[in-house]
Amino acid sequence: MELKEGLEPASPNAQYFNSSVLSVSIIGVMQSEIPIEINEARAISLLNDVFLPINTRFSSIMVEDRKGEKQWKRIEVKLEEHVNFPIFPNGLLPTSYDEYLEDYISNIAMEHFSQNKPLWEIHIVKYPTSNAAGTIIFKLHHALGDGYSLMGALLSCLQRTDNPSLPLTFPSYRRSEPESGRKSVHGRVSQLCSFIFNSVSDFGWSMLKSTLVEDDRTPIRSGAEGVEYQPIMVSNMVFSMDCIKHIKAKLGVATSRFIHGTLRNTSLSISNVIGPVEQVSLDNHPIKGLYFMVLGVPQNLIITIVSYMGNLRISAVMEKGFLDPQRFKSCVENAFEIILKAADDEIPI
Repeated sequence: MELKEGLEPASPNAQYFNSSVLSVSIIGVMQSEIPIEINEARAISLLNDVFLPINTRFSSIMVEDRKGEKQWKRIEVKLEEHVNFPIFPNGLLPTSYDEYLEDYISNIAMEHFSQNKPLWEIHIVKYPTSNAAGTIIFKLHHALGDGYSLMGALLSCLQRTDNPSLPLTFPSYRRSEPESGRKSVHGRVSQLCSFIFNSVSDFGWSMLKSTLVEDDRTPIRSGAEGVEYQPIMVSNMVFSMDCIKHIKAKLGVATSRFIHGTLRNTSLSISNVIGPVEQVSLDNHPIKGLYFMVLGVPQNLIITIVSYMGNLRISAVMEKGFLDPQRFKSCVENAFEIILKAADDEIPI
């Protein structure tokens, strides 16, 4: 495909995520430690100086050429059309604003982007909730990039609270002892064969799942059509990374493998992102918590995980009226306590 002047071909993923049958977005939520003092003029200045230069897609719209092929076209962005300041009743308790914020996120999750302007927006909520003095919400269409690049774009807008001149640092990955040792020829061949078998098996199973096979209806899967267009509820949980490391050390297992083995046969999707080690700030507003969500996926339950400041934030997006977010949260937290107790008692699980 030739690259036309002022146009850039849209990737297959971008076209897939922004089609008549599917529209997938990512919402990033930042919880401010102090009241938000950003007005519209300041927000526009920050977006123009910090956000737009990160990715040309943030200044582009998706158009079709004469052959019906989708392209990215650079345009002049009217930033005021992308900045939103929701209005809630004044003088309410933080617990009441919790409900307003949940309803607001559910509403913007259901809204589709206009194709006449770049596929992103920001919502600045200045009302205090139980978890934050203010909330900043970024909504980005998945056609703009994959989850890691979009979350990376948001993180690049942030600075370290303790020293803005220093770069953000992220947890380093260290292999476990058995994996880091030198493998024999037999071990390498066995690993290669296992990799090939799993790849073919996963591909074949994915083809069957997309055409012939359908998961049974379960407590986390309704089987209803159009679930991606239904209102949502969000349940957030925070777990200490030190506790997770304690479980891994005591039980001698890789927690990621336990999580994968538990979830591989369930009707949900799960995504994770590694976040900063230190506290970060956005325009001198310290961020006490952050999380992200994937929206528009035809599933009743979508789980996203992000690490930040020594904690693991798990967010569960679920269909409103089908799953009880408080009960779901209670079940997950109780399960974690059982695993932690087993680690303390060194009881195999």
